[in-house]
Amino acid sequence: MDLFLEKVKFHIKESVPDHCYRMWIEPVKLSAHDSEHVVLEVPNEFYVKRLKEHYLAYFEAGFLRFGKKVSIEFKVHNKTIGSNPVQTQKKQAQQPIAVTPAIPAAVSVPSEFHIQLPGMTPAFNCGRMLKKNFTFDDFVVGDNSSFAYTASLCLAQGDLNGAGILFLIGKTGLGKSHLSQAVGHHMLANDLTQQVLYVTAEDFTNEMIYALKNNRIDQFKEKYRRKCDVLILEDVHFLAGKTATQKELAMTLDYLIDADKKIIFSGCERPDEIPKLNESLKSRLNMGIVTEIKAPDFNTRVKILEKKAGIMQCILPELVTEYIAQEACDDVRQLESALLGVVTRGRLMNRKIDIELAQRVLEKMTGTRKLITIDLIKKLVCEQFGVSEQELVSKSRKHSIVKPRQVAIFLSKQYTAQPIKKIGASFKRYHATAIYSVNEIEKEMKHKGQIYEQVRYLSNKLETGRF
Repeated sequence: MDLFLEKVKFHIKESVPDHCYRMWIEPVKLSAHDSEHVVLEVPNEFYVKRLKEHYLAYFEAGFLRFGKKVSIEFKVHNKTIGSNPVQTQKKQAQQPIAVTPAIPAAVSVPSEFHIQLPGMTPAFNCGRMLKKNFTFDDFVVGDNSSFAYTASLCLAQGDLNGAGILFLIGKTGLGKSHLSQAVGHHMLANDLTQQVLYVTAEDFTNEMIYALKNNRIDQFKEKYRRKCDVLILEDVHFLAGKTATQKELAMTLDYLIDADKKIIFSGCERPDEIPKLNESLKSRLNMGIVTEIKAPDFNTRVKILEKKAGIMQCILPELVTEYIAQEACDDVRQLESALLGVVTRGRLMNRKIDIELAQRVLEKMTGTRKLITIDLIKKLVCEQFGVSEQELVSKSRKHSIVKPRQVAIFLSKQYTAQPIKKIGASFKRYHATAIYSVNEIEKEMKHKGQIYEQVRYLSNKLETGRF
C-alpha cells in the first residue's frame, strides 16, 4: 500500500504547483488501511485543516484512478480527522469536552494575547502579526521572483545548503514581506512551539531604547538571543546611522547563527549600499543568500490578476485582465489596487465588467503618474516650502533647505521609476545620501506631524494631476 500511496502522490504532483506538492503532499505518509479505509499521517493539525480544505479531493480522485474507492482519514499524534469520521465522533461524544480559546495556527501573536502551554515560559512581546494570506501557496511565482521564492521555501524547509540567512531586496510592493512572512507561516505550521519574531528595524530599535530606559535590557536580549527560532527583520535600511542598534543587532545575530536559527532580512538596498552601516553588521548581513525581487513581467502580472480575481470570486474577461496588466505595471500593490478599483466600480454600478469600465477606472490611477518627473517634483516642493531650485540642489545644510530637499528626494523615489542613484545625482548628492533622505522622511511620516501633512498634500497633487 505504501507503493500505492506513492502512485497517488505522483498523480497529484502532476495536478498541483510544484511548491504546493513539496509543502503539503510530500510529507503525507501511510499510517493504516483496510479494504474501505485509508489513514494518512501528517505532521500536525494545521496540515489536517489545509489538506481537508484544498487537497482531499485530489487524494480521493487519485485512489479512485487506481481502482480504490476509500474513505480517507488524517492522523496526527494519535488523533484521526477524516472526510467522514463517524467513529471518531462517537469516541469524542463519550468523553468530556474541554473548551479552550483557539489560536490561529500560522499567526504570530503579541505576548499579551498568548495562551501559555504547560512548561512554556511566557513570551516577551512577540512582535507583529503575520498576515493570514502571506503564505507560499498564495504567492504567484514569476521570472522576477522565482529564485527568491525558491530560496525562501528552501530556508523554511531547512534545505538552503546549510545557510540559515536570507536577505530579500526589492522596491516597495514587490513581495518581500509576503515571502519573509511565508517562511514564518511555514515554520509555525510545522511546529507551533517555534518562536517566530517578525519585526521591522524600527521596531527593533524602539524596543531596545525602551528596554534601556526601563531597565529591561536583559529581557530584551533574552528574547532575541535565546527565545527566538526564526527572526524576520524588515526595512533593514532604517538602521542607517544607528550605531548602538547596529552593534546590538550584530551581537544578536552571532547568537542566532551559532545556534543554527533562521534569519530573514528585507530591505530596499543591498547591505553594501546602505549608508552608515558598520562593517561588523554588514558582513553578517552578507553571510547568507542575498537575492533581489524585481517588478513582475506582463505574464506574471496576468497570473497575479487571475489569482486575485479568483479570491474575489470575480471572473474577468481576458481583454480586461490583459489591459490592467499592461497599464498597472509598477508593482504588485498598484496591480491589486487597479483590480479592486475595477471590480468595486462594476459591483457598485451593477454593470458588467468590460474594457470601457477598466479604462475609465485606470485612467485616473495611472494616467497622471506617467507625467511625473523629478523636475516637476522639484518645482512643486519649491513652491510648497518657499525655496528656489538652486537652493534645493546647493550644498546648504540649513534645516530650511535640507528638509525640502529630503522631501523632494522621497517623492522622486515614490513617484518616478528612476533608480536611487540617478535621483541622488539630480540633487547633486551621492546615492547613500539619497537613501538617508528617504529613510528620514519615512520616519517623520510615522509621527504624523507637519512633514506628514506637507508630504500628503504634495502626494495628493501628484496623484490627482493637479500640478
